[in-house]
Amino acid sequence: MVLGTNPLMHYCSSNDNFTSHGPYERSLTKLMGNFYYLAPPNGFALGSLGQNSQERPYGLTLCRGDVSASDCRTCVAEARSEIRKLCPNKKEGIIWYDNCVLKYSNRDFFGQIDKQNKFYLLNVQNVSDPMTFNQKTKELLSQLAQNASTTPRMYAAGELELDDQGSKKVYGLAQCTRDLSSVDCKKCLDGAIDTPSCCDGNKEAGLLVVVAPLSSLILDLDRPKGST
Repeated sequence: MVLGTNPLMHYCSSNDNFTSHGPYERSLTKLMGNFYYLAPPNGFALGSLGQNSQERPYGLTLCRGDVSASDCRTCVAEARSEIRKLCPNKKEGIIWYDNCVLKYSNRDFFGQIDKQNKFYLLNVQNVSDPMTFNQKTKELLSQLAQNASTTPRMYAAGELELDDQGSKKVYGLAQCTRDLSSVDCKKCLDGAIDTPSCCDGNKEAGLLVVVAPLSSLILDLDRPKGST
């Protein structure tokens, strides 16, 4: 990822605004600056700043589990800059890139499943055997959801053969933000898998499902970068 890459999606709060150069903006700027240094070593950071609860931003950032520390840092730098341009003076915003997600709010959302903010990116190439593909993809993603929810990094990647010859494989990735409990991580990922847009369409040769900003699923016929 390079600076200037367009985000996949973003969201801004419609009602809550902060005053330019006021305490909320100062705390938000500092918080996002901290993310730039705190996130790359392990791919995740969260925190809140501010003396007054009415002017205290809460935020987190999560990098994909298969990206390097340098790519994570680059993505966080781009995200913190771009969200401020796209959501000027808004007390809540979320931005998604291929390599990371960043969210902030004036409300404490840590440890809670976000059921409101989500989007899907679909690759609608044809598959030769939709029934087998759908069965295999759900099998893979369900296993990855289980693995991700029980690991310290809340991240799992893997692959599954689509035929007996091993000539075709499907690759997947599942990940949650680490403020979620194991139970809620699994619940969030399972909810994504059970969404009709995810895994029961008969044309999707590959798809990215992001139930954001607290969990994500990636499914593709090409090997995800960094997966093993």
